[in-house]
Amino acid sequence: MTDAMTRFPPTRLAALERLSRFVPHAGRDYAARRNYDLGPDKHDGVSMLSPYLRTRLLTERDVLDAVLGRHSASAAEKFVQEVFWRTYWKGWLEMRPAVWTQYKTALKGQIDAVQTQSGLRAAWEAACTGQTEIACFNAWANELVETGYMHNHARMWFASIWIFTLRLPWELGADFFLRHLLDGDPASNTLGWRWVAGIQTPGKTYLARTSNISKFTEGRFAPKWQLAGEAPALNAPPVPERQPVPAVAPPRPNLTTGLLLHDDDLSPGYVLDAGLAPIATAVVTTRKGLSPLSIAPKVEAFAQAASEDTVTRFTDRLGTIARPAPTAPALARWAAEQGIEQILTPYAPVGPNADLIGRLAAMPDGPRIAQIRRDFDSAAWPHATHGFFRFKDQIQTLLGAMRGLNTVR
Repeated sequence: MTDAMTRFPPTRLAALERLSRFVPHAGRDYAARRNYDLGPDKHDGVSMLSPYLRTRLLTERDVLDAVLGRHSASAAEKFVQEVFWRTYWKGWLEMRPAVWTQYKTALKGQIDAVQTQSGLRAAWEAACTGQTEIACFNAWANELVETGYMHNHARMWFASIWIFTLRLPWELGADFFLRHLLDGDPASNTLGWRWVAGIQTPGKTYLARTSNISKFTEGRFAPKWQLAGEAPALNAPPVPERQPVPAVAPPRPNLTTGLLLHDDDLSPGYVLDAGLAPIATAVVTTRKGLSPLSIAPKVEAFAQAASEDTVTRFTDRLGTIARPAPTAPALARWAAEQGIEQILTPYAPVGPNADLIGRLAAMPDGPRIAQIRRDFDSAAWPHATHGFFRFKDQIQTLLGAMRGLNTVR
């Protein structure tokens, strides 16, 4: 846990410092070196900002503003697209939330199978502990468990080997990532694994190849004859029909208001600038809700420490601070004790925080919930209707709209 927290200090200041170091390299350097995985503490070709974006200690706008302040949109095209991949995945899942529910249901079934099938359990444990016969796979598994991070290209190789070489259920692999990644995100993680498996884009899979691994690890690994030679797409339930991006109810100015601060968005300035001063704030983290199994302590510790950094930065605007259990009854009790009629909160995308807020909103005597969604998300998410390449056509328009908005944090 200490090692991961040292690599990724959970503060906005540390995030801004990392962003500042990366910005000079976000153009052609990134385009040339982004696919190279040279091992732990040698990921100089990528930004390693994802844990901060996951909690929004840094926002997408923070990153895009900084990068485009130094580079032209064409020079930084590859990095800008990578930022928008995260936005695309979130928008896609917001309009198809049942996919997250399908995943959770299937995962429970696979965990039950692990308990009853000794061969599956042995293979799953070997994969999770880095004790397979494939050296590169073992190295990536161990790096993830130790550091809470894995290079994006290695995530694709790892998922492909998990599914097509080791023939393990993809849901168990997605769960392994969510239990250990500091940046583990329901949208990016679930949909990324579905893409490798040939479910997200039906019939299109990702096959890890020895030549590709050898090239982009600069010869560190070359798993000859060990990898699957083909990647047949997996079967899955049909994708649910697309829904509109959920509407949000605006806050009511005449109600006594509290703030719910959660670990999907730890830059609440835009919420506090909505004109309502909370009399109290509840701070929750829900990383334990990412899996039915135990979450790595560093994952929860990172989210909690990042939350405390936010409390410190905004303490004079939050009123009385409380840290109730992340359950609907506990939050309802907190609201009642504080005399809160309305809870204001940053919008929570599909995942444990959204589930928590939904349960709280459904309580018959609970407070009114007003989620505030960022203009950036409201502008981008509705375009995630099909594949990324259709979404990509909107990036320049979205960047233009972003620059026309007032800066918010």
